[in-house]
Amino acid sequence: MDRTRVVIIGAGIIGAACARELAVAGFDVLVLDRAGAAAATTSHGEGNILVSDKGPGPELELAQLSRRLWPEVLAALTGRTSPDGVDPVEWDPKGGIVVATTAEGAEALLPFAAAQRAAGVRAETMDSDALASAEPFLTERRTAAVYYPDDAQVQPAGAATALLADALRAGARLRTGREVLGAVTRGGRLTAVRTADGQVESDVFVNAAGPWSGEVARRLGVPLDIRPRRGEVLVTTPLPPTVFHKVYDADYVGAVGSGAGDLQTSAVVESTRAGTVLLGSSRRRVGFDDRMRPEVLSSIAAKALKLFPSLAGAQVMRAYGGFRPYVPDHLPVIGADPRLPGLWHATGHEGAGIGLSVGTARLVRELLTGAAPAIDASPFRVDRPAVLGDTPTATDAPNTSTDTAPTTEEGS
Repeated sequence: MDRTRVVIIGAGIIGAACARELAVAGFDVLVLDRAGAAAATTSHGEGNILVSDKGPGPELELAQLSRRLWPEVLAALTGRTSPDGVDPVEWDPKGGIVVATTAEGAEALLPFAAAQRAAGVRAETMDSDALASAEPFLTERRTAAVYYPDDAQVQPAGAATALLADALRAGARLRTGREVLGAVTRGGRLTAVRTADGQVESDVFVNAAGPWSGEVARRLGVPLDIRPRRGEVLVTTPLPPTVFHKVYDADYVGAVGSGAGDLQTSAVVESTRAGTVLLGSSRRRVGFDDRMRPEVLSSIAAKALKLFPSLAGAQVMRAYGGFRPYVPDHLPVIGADPRLPGLWHATGHEGAGIGLSVGTARLVRELLTGAAPAIDASPFRVDRPAVLGDTPTATDAPNTSTDTAPTTEEGS
């Protein structure tokens, strides 16, 4: 019996999760990436799996679905732990704490948490003693705190690699160094994509190219308003136990939800299993300009110190940055593209792609097979104004020598 062929464009965490979900379900899966697996946005993230930063609505529902699925998916991975006992995924359900440091912050945080609780999120208000016990090095200048026991963390590149490896064990194939250059259509349907190494045919194509999804869509002849939004993270040298949860200032939620293009920073502090401490976060729209800006790193450090003054003596050993796939209405794009049959999208998760990946993959599989989706997928549809309403500005355009005009050829 012939199996439905699926080509997934992008081998980051979203593409890897989709590849695994579809390969296990019996699809004939091929993953294409212009570079290497988990080599771009995924490897430049923090690995957050969060419900704490999402208000009631479709994204929170997707986050809750993903949070339920993550332990199940990880438990089902074949050969997840190496012979020496190392777990590359580094699953850590350590929980998150959101801290307000001003009266205004408390006035915003507590009603936000109450609305989340009404939507099924576990959000526990902490008194001063409980907070001091949970995070003894936290600033004493705090006005409110909420604990989210379901927040978790993974090592992002390790998680993506583990998902992709399981997909390959289930029969999927991976081809790296294959950049999509254009489309081949027959009867108005996408039947193949062009690469420098020739055409790749399939029944279904899933655009999971993250910040480059808008450019991939353009090359395939269907505009998609997904733009890069840059973020940076500082990494300290290994420290004695100092931060025990993911801890962030209450203004982080506002920064995530903002559509402003100028620099926004907020304090996000968490440790890793290696003992390093990650300091974030920043958001700014600068296209694909990957230059580090000292003023951005300085702002991140200053805000982190307001939460954890004891970090003043910590040494920063490196900084890194990456591009998030930004959509103006802050919702992912998941599903079939009605303008070009055969093309699907799984992208636009901005900074939440690690956490939302397995839920997104489940939705893609359910929609492809016609099964009843686990949650309402209609808010993520492609044909909504925020996705189709504008085209990227010159500032947001990719900086790549292979940027070509969209090419659509009729197959014979």
